Amino acid sequence: MVIFITYLYVALIGLIIGSFLNVCIYRIPRGESVVTVPSHCTGCGKKLGALNLIPVFSYLCQRGRCTGCGGKISPRYMLVEILTAGLFTGMLYKYGISPEFFSAVFLSSILIVVFFIDLEHGIIPDSIVVTAAIGGLVFFVISFFIPSDIYGDEKWWNPILGAISGSGILLLVSIVGSRIYKSKEVMGGGDIKILFPIGLLLGWRLMITSLFLSILTAAAVSVVLICFKIIDRKATVPFGPFIAIGTVLAITFGWQLLEIYFG
Repeated sequence: MVIFITYLYVALIGLIIGSFLNVCIYRIPRGESVVTVPSHCTGCGKKLGALNLIPVFSYLCQRGRCTGCGGKISPRYMLVEILTAGLFTGMLYKYGISPEFFSAVFLSSILIVVFFIDLEHGIIPDSIVVTAAIGGLVFFVISFFIPSDIYGDEKWWNPILGAISGSGILLLVSIVGSRIYKSKEVMGGGDIKILFPIGLLLGWRLMITSLFLSILTAAAVSVVLICFKIIDRKATVPFGPFIAIGTVLAITFGWQLLEIYFG
């Protein structure tokens, strides 16, 4: 019974945080404050009441429409809330209540915001990178007192090497690619910068695993999109969503994949 209540509590927290992540996803690319401005309809500007702010429930009761102007509300809002709750409970199952759990849910929250902003706008704002970096530094300091299973060992330089290796590899790809394709940006600056805090939170082994999985998923999805003629070969596909997918996979299955590979 206690375990069920714990999972339910974490899921509810995930729904609430997912609702806040929706605010970040919409406002950050537009330069709006995520704190001082009250929640409102993006169509008519009507301030949302308490009942309108209940995650998932309010969307279903309103049938996906604003009670003020009747405008359609994107299903993304409910999707983000459910996705956040799902990731939170998944990380609880894997790590239990531990420093690793809090590190994983923090990074998962950052990645959800990165996924949807980069997918829609093709950017990863610096404010997200800075927030992730601050969180990474906090967990790095905590790891001196409470060793983290995410890092895989207790070597203090592991997170630093993870931060440098992730960003360094993409930076090298960007430099080499820009010399080959002189007028084309091969890798976005946001992609390079976001790997720094991700590496700081994961350590170098999971960082390399995350980057490998990101490239693998990006290649697979791109091939499918090209085959179905949704995009052509010259189209630019944002890499941020694939970084998010690869990193979540690395957090969840990274060590098992490494054991299979090296075993």
